[in-house]
Amino acid sequence: MKHRTLGPYTVSAIGLGAMPVSMNRDGVFPERDEAIAMVHAALDAGVTFIDTADIYAPDHEEMGHNELIVRDALASWGGNADDIVVATKGGITRREDGSMGRDGSLEYLRSAVEKSLRNLGVDTIDLYQYHRPDRWMVYGDIMQNLKTLRDEGKVRAVGISNASVEEIEIAQQVLGDGGLVSVQNEFSPKHPGSFDELTYCGEQGVAFLPWSPLGGTGGGARDVGERFAVFADIARGRDVSPQQVVLAWELSLGDHVIPIPGARRPQSITDSAKAADLELTADELSRCSSAVGLDTAQ
Repeated sequence: MKHRTLGPYTVSAIGLGAMPVSMNRDGVFPERDEAIAMVHAALDAGVTFIDTADIYAPDHEEMGHNELIVRDALASWGGNADDIVVATKGGITRREDGSMGRDGSLEYLRSAVEKSLRNLGVDTIDLYQYHRPDRWMVYGDIMQNLKTLRDEGKVRAVGISNASVEEIEIAQQVLGDGGLVSVQNEFSPKHPGSFDELTYCGEQGVAFLPWSPLGGTGGGARDVGERFAVFADIARGRDVSPQQVVLAWELSLGDHVIPIPGARRPQSITDSAKAADLELTADELSRCSSAVGLDTAQ
């Protein structure tokens, strides 16, 4: 497994998005032992970075569900988990009626962090990412709240998710030089709209973590080769899956890019992890970018 830099950490070039075993579009969840087996498969494949969040749960009463699975999977894995980096997120609330809200206040974020610490069974969160902007608050004030939590020692590194270039710039200003280590935005052939943020992060030395890098749960990831035939065509020539080609293409967009494909089955993440070693030619990469509508020529 090849590795990349994520703030103070060195992590696998392909991470694991643990969300699908607790929250997904079709509402089909594996049994708990099956979910843990999927995380074990990721670790066995060389994945050393896991992404979770407090809201990843089947319903509002089970907030922290995914964090608990990650904790139990790490505790029961036969390997050395000391070098595994776990990122979690906070700032989204879930209500009894199933709707979601946002809360970037210090009081709420401190409470959320403390719950995540308990769920993950750690004294300090490796990477804490603000999940989505609370539009009722000034973004800079929210970043100051994250800085406070970092200064208190509750989190080691800070990132943001679903952020614009302007919000990234604000986070950098508030958190200080090197204080913002990651930006986690949706990015895939289906959703290339965060390419500006991806590019900006590369210029700034900030890790960019594409979420739903294959197109998301509910069939998007499974059918990516059907919607974008070029990935399937290259895959046939390479005798690999279209998903591996997609991830290899995303990795080529910059050394700061660390895709976090989600998985429910061990086979899915095992296949995705192989993308770290798939080297595509310049022509293949150009074909991929053109199919997505991006001009990635340097």
